[in-house]
Amino acid sequence: MGVPSWKLEQAAQATGASRIAGIDEAGRGALAGPVVAAAVILSPRGRPPWRDSKQLDPQRRSELFQLLKESALIGIGSATAQEIDQLNILQATILAATRAVAALAEPPDYLITDVLRLPLPLPQNPVVRGDQRSYSVAAASIVAKVTRDRLMLEVDQRYPGYGFAAHKGYGTPEHLAALGRLGPCVEHRRSFRPVVQAGLF
Repeated sequence: MGVPSWKLEQAAQATGASRIAGIDEAGRGALAGPVVAAAVILSPRGRPPWRDSKQLDPQRRSELFQLLKESALIGIGSATAQEIDQLNILQATILAATRAVAALAEPPDYLITDVLRLPLPLPQNPVVRGDQRSYSVAAASIVAKVTRDRLMLEVDQRYPGYGFAAHKGYGTPEHLAALGRLGPCVEHRRSFRPVVQAGLF
């Protein structure tokens, strides 16, 4: 696992950029629920504690999410399971990320993304493993993950029996067993093969 730095942000600053947004998403590989994206503009200084959200336990992610809410500009966007089915998961992820950028209180003048290229007239640097290389993208990964996990707790309340609170919509053995037993609910992505097989449509 890589350790983020300010190198990508500094390269953007060297081009004249000042409001640099890191962008990442959560839920791309899940079988149910939305894909959620976050855009985060940090003040590039010091060595903040952000890390790729996958390297953090849920308690630490929540703590850092609260800190980010108090110290950074944050935009959040999502695409529903229905939009994922209509568009495909890549295009829905791009849509969610574009909505996240639009939700920022101040428009960015440069984007650092985790591989994605967005249909926006802005300079962009889509990098592989962005959440491990850029503090801004790592921060966005935390915001997206915590936001989506909380949304999936609400989904669990609306559709009990699937275990969404535990697996957050990913294809765990428990989820697949529940899917086979109950069939798909509204939040399931009906274009994903395990859901198709469970729903027989």
